[in-house]
Amino acid sequence: MTVTLKDFYADWCGPCKTQDPILEELEEDWEGRFEVEKVNVDEEQDVANEYQVRSLPTLIIENDDGIVERFVGVTQRADLEEALEKAGA
Repeated sequence: MTVTLKDFYADWCGPCKTQDPILEELEEDWEGRFEVEKVNVDEEQDVANEYQVRSLPTLIIENDDGIVERFVGVTQRADLEEALEKAGA
């Protein structure tokens, strides 16, 4: 089962900068159990539209079956870990 965390962000987004260290730490600690895909909404508007991203940051956790969880706004590590476990990471 492939688990992906899609991080929709923009360089000008303050809350996105707050979210980054949380994701980096989580990715390091969970080493290889899930993939992080960063999506710059200014450069990849088609992907943002496909996932109906309206606010930043938006984090979407998905697995082979589809979207498991969607978070809008800065999300705490514990909430992300719970969703990643639910997705099978």
